[in-house]
Amino acid sequence: MATTNDFKNGMTLDLDGVLWNIVEFQHVKPGKGGAFVRSKLKNVLTGQVVERTFNAGVKVDTANVDKREMTYLYQDGSDYIFMDVETYDQIHVAPAAVGESKDYLLENTNATVAMHGDTVLYVELPASVELEITYTEPGIQGDRSTGGTKPATVETGATVAVPLFINQGEKIKVDTRDGRYISRVSS
Repeated sequence: MATTNDFKNGMTLDLDGVLWNIVEFQHVKPGKGGAFVRSKLKNVLTGQVVERTFNAGVKVDTANVDKREMTYLYQDGSDYIFMDVETYDQIHVAPAAVGESKDYLLENTNATVAMHGDTVLYVELPASVELEITYTEPGIQGDRSTGGTKPATVETGATVAVPLFINQGEKIKVDTRDGRYISRVSS
């Protein structure tokens, strides 16, 4: 249990059996009436974002979320197999928990796996990953109709918009949060 005074961004609350992460919150003390906390909460499983107001000092249930460093090993059917780097235990993670991270997930990539009890909530990759380009059209100098970018397929199968000078076989750094090209990786 915690009170609204203990709120922190990233904290996980258990409201009516549903887990919510605090995205942001603000303590409000109006001139008239009691103080309250206006918060923006994100559903851990569905990603739905809602706004909710709590009276100041109200007790709320907090969820014990265990974040562990794990290594992605391989895909088994539709499940993703991760190994705990400390205990070497292997766990099966459902595609829903991996979410959009699957587009940037390579074997032997380290990731943070958030668990509540035995349930995997989500998989969080590092901010950027290095991926090799498996296919892209050659860039034609003077082609600026696409803003100087072209689509490129990386080794995980995802498509990334890259500058015209990037060629097939090169490694690039990609932002895992929004899928943007960051830079070329020198070999």
